[in-house]
Amino acid sequence: MTDAPQLPTRLQEVIEDFALAEGREKLELLMQYGQDLPPLPERLQAHRDQMDPVPECMSPVFAHAEVEDGRMRYFLDVPDEAPTVRGFAAILQRGLDGETPEMVLGVPTTFYEKMGLTGLLSHQRLNGMRAILAKLKSYAHAAKANGGQPG
Repeated sequence: MTDAPQLPTRLQEVIEDFALAEGREKLELLMQYGQDLPPLPERLQAHRDQMDPVPECMSPVFAHAEVEDGRMRYFLDVPDEAPTVRGFAAILQRGLDGETPEMVLGVPTTFYEKMGLTGLLSHQRLNGMRAILAKLKSYAHAAKANGGQPG
């Protein structure tokens, strides 16, 4: 018997929040998370053009990662006009920021299925969530391969 991958604590807490919600409440919770996406620090606001796009998303999403004391720091920028995508970004930023590259790489691509979003959101929107996770994982992979630097 193999154990399921260990999810980062904060990501597991988000999944549990969604598990308690039902139907439309899940969408409202997703929008709430989107409102809580932290703004970019000033140093990145001035150089947003140097952030990496996530082209697979329906809305413009830009990402940046840094490594601090062996832990990933993620910064995501999503317009207010894309509340669902902002929600995804906020969940991933909250759930993965401060984790080791190994922990980030261990997050299953379809972790969101435990949140009960599969039947509520279109396949295209779920692809966006997978794309953001893939971008964050690519930074973690690069950090692991480059001795602690995300690229």
